Amino acid sequence: MTEREMDRRRVLALGGAVLGAAGLGLTGCSGSSEKETSSAPAPAASASASPSPSGSGRCVLSANVTEGPYYLDGQLFRKDITEGKDGVPLTVRLTVQDTTASCAPVKGAAVEIWHCDAWGYYSGFTTANPGGSAPAESEDAGDANDKTYLRGYQLTGDDGAVEITTIYPGWYTPRATHIHVKVHTGGAKKGDTYEGGKANFTGQLFFDDKYGDEVYKQEPYSQHTGTATALDEDMVYGGGGAREGLTTVTGSVAQGYTATLTLGVDPDSENSGAGQGRPSGGTGEPPSGPPSGPPPSGTPGA
Repeated sequence: MTEREMDRRRVLALGGAVLGAAGLGLTGCSGSSEKETSSAPAPAASASASPSPSGSGRCVLSANVTEGPYYLDGQLFRKDITEGKDGVPLTVRLTVQDTTASCAPVKGAAVEIWHCDAWGYYSGFTTANPGGSAPAESEDAGDANDKTYLRGYQLTGDDGAVEITTIYPGWYTPRATHIHVKVHTGGAKKGDTYEGGKANFTGQLFFDDKYGDEVYKQEPYSQHTGTATALDEDMVYGGGGAREGLTTVTGSVAQGYTATLTLGVDPDSENSGAGQGRPSGGTGEPPSGPPSGPPPSGTPGA
């Protein structure tokens, strides 16, 4: 090999190294003004169904949707919201993440969830018709307070996470199985509830149909007969996966389930959830009139 050929190879090698170094300028959401020192590109922002570790620089994207017609303010802080309601045990694990700059966990956020019982009834709206044929809600009242069961708050810790114990939700027409969720910041715990601040996020948690297919064969769910709405036919869920609230589920009917999701929020924004939802759908209010079984008639107020 001649000296000229060797010099030409050195130039080409140096040029490739410069181009490679330029490509490393692509970064994720790190929230840092310092120069990137990593030897590999940071991951791009994307939706995720599992909690992102602190300082990972990986942001999730979460869609706000309608809060629906069954929201009640002033609910209680507690880890277990079942109040004795029967059903397949479900642990809801949510991580709240700041998507504005740092992608870091949000400490001290109040995470609020609410959902229907095994027969499709919401506390506070127990005369609402769940569709199909179901026993009257009063037949499964037990020790549950008809204004507070299956509703509650928890505050996120340093890791931005909360864990709430409940039951797998039942179904009602025309909605697929879901749990409502709000994330509040800027307020404070006052006694047993939360006051002040604002709701930064309003969303819904969804489940793959295969879990409901197994759960709804069990008591007391099986006493509510009819056809549950499939996930891809729901008026709110648009098929966006974790970004639109599709949870990662583990466990079984026998042992209970755990549903996990990371929620990306903007702590400076406010979102009440009023009037938002899938463009082709409504708010998810069940039909009026009694089902074919013995439950009471009527629909809830707006």
